[in-house]
Amino acid sequence: NTPNELIQQWSPPHKKILTSAKGKENEENAFVLARRPRKRRESSAGLCLDSLPDELLLGILSRLSLQDLLRTSRVCKHWHCLAFDESLWHSVDLVGKAQLDAELGQVLSAGALRLRCPHTCIVQSSFKSAQKLRVQHLDLSNCTVETSVLEDILSRCKHLQNLSLEGLVLSDSIIHSLAQNTEIVRLNLCGCSGFSPESLAEMLKSCTRIEEMNVSWCDFNNLHVQAIANNTPSSISHLNISGYRQNLTMEDVKAVVKRCLNLTNLDLSDSVLVTTDSFPVLQQLSSLRHLALSRCYQIHPAALIDFEKFLNLQTLEVFGLIQDSYLPILCKGLPHIQINTQPFSTVARPTSASRKDRTLWGMHCRLDYLV
Repeated sequence: NTPNELIQQWSPPHKKILTSAKGKENEENAFVLARRPRKRRESSAGLCLDSLPDELLLGILSRLSLQDLLRTSRVCKHWHCLAFDESLWHSVDLVGKAQLDAELGQVLSAGALRLRCPHTCIVQSSFKSAQKLRVQHLDLSNCTVETSVLEDILSRCKHLQNLSLEGLVLSDSIIHSLAQNTEIVRLNLCGCSGFSPESLAEMLKSCTRIEEMNVSWCDFNNLHVQAIANNTPSSISHLNISGYRQNLTMEDVKAVVKRCLNLTNLDLSDSVLVTTDSFPVLQQLSSLRHLALSRCYQIHPAALIDFEKFLNLQTLEVFGLIQDSYLPILCKGLPHIQINTQPFSTVARPTSASRKDRTLWGMHCRLDYLV
């Protein structure tokens, strides 16, 4: 029941709205002058991460593990872009991941330079664009993967330097894609199959910088072996062409030695046509340090003493040629050579069987799935 007059007297005065009414043109469209509210200043005690520059945020994210980095990418769109910056994905180890679907395409598209994922089931590559990949060091040894998926991956690679496809079924299309990687240095095709001698020869002619190559125990015939013997680049220093039994002839050995005089590591094991006549030929390799002739049964054990003429030879593998009781006698006759010390070849393989670390051709990967 308070009178309206008292209510008006007790109420605070209302702010007057300033309007401009000068001029006839403003009589109908009057405008109002108002002041925007001031933003509260952020206190120095609570600094928001979004206010940090991207360079500093990337430095913080580079300290995270692979699992934490993936969790961070789900925070917001900005952090998702930062989490998949190519500077964070230069080296990835996915050993332990049993199956790869879209993850493989995502990791490679993020700009990975080194990728290690042997013994993995690759279902699909799932690339979202036709962009070329930056990967330089790739280990897909003994993966379970369709040839078409492998073709899709390798057709995007132009800068490979180290590659391991051990135990995989390839195709001529894949070998043609490898021929585009002229900077390749180490190539491991041990146990591979599915491609022709013509495509193999074409690749070897294109990849002139190969230093280490492992083509042992492939599904090759004598034409494949001839393609290797007649087209292997002269730059090669480590070569494993073991496991070809009657397909590797003495003529092939002579062709290899003639082309590759810089060989320091040569494996001719399991070639039954290699005889003691190969010794004078192999002696032409003045830089030869490691030689494997295991299970070359045409070589008589007594003839092994002739390796005393190989003054620079350091290791000799002759498993299956001599009995254990004769080994001390041979070691005494060849004191400057270590005999039967490496049962498995390490030529061009990304990780040595005798090493327990998780390196990739001697390089470590920053992001590790198991860490």
